[in-house]
Amino acid sequence: MLDKVLRVPKEQILTPLARGPLRTLSPTTVTLLAAGVGVAAGMAAWQQAYMLALVLWGVNRVLDGLDGTLARLQASQSDLGSYLDIVLDHLSYVAIPLGLALANGTNAAFLALALLFASFYINGASWMYLAALLEKRRQGATAQNELTSVTMPGGLIEGTETVVCYVLFLLLPDALVPLFGLMATLVVITAGQRIAWAVRQL
Repeated sequence: MLDKVLRVPKEQILTPLARGPLRTLSPTTVTLLAAGVGVAAGMAAWQQAYMLALVLWGVNRVLDGLDGTLARLQASQSDLGSYLDIVLDHLSYVAIPLGLALANGTNAAFLALALLFASFYINGASWMYLAALLEKRRQGATAQNELTSVTMPGGLIEGTETVVCYVLFLLLPDALVPLFGLMATLVVITAGQRIAWAVRQL
């Protein structure tokens, strides 16, 4: 919902880092580092080190934004880099809820986790193939002058809202079951929004 609005300010914030001390880093190296930090956040959550997990999640998000900024400034954008970025993002999105559910250890937490992951599965299909169709129709990221490699059709829950939800998961681990349930519901609504858009536009 907020990603397109925040994309330019995020780029402005990260550009000094990308032009300064981190300018020699390979974007792919940053993508891999982000994935490692995301998995570490999930492991910290599993060990109930929630504040450490929260810090690592923040670092993961900064690195995830930084790889694209570096690639643009270095003119080194590539299809492989974009592909790895999306795949490895999802590794972090899985690691943290899984770690939290393992730390909780209750049947209710695992059921809520299953519902959350099911919503992710449905949502992934709702936007990834739609993005591919928009690229095929030349209505994708380049046509819309976006700062991403493929257009990501909007919805109620996008990257920004996911960051907020995960912060809440880590700050309020005792409320994990209702929070997982709430996010799963919002993600399914988002998938429904994209399906409705596709029915109207395709």
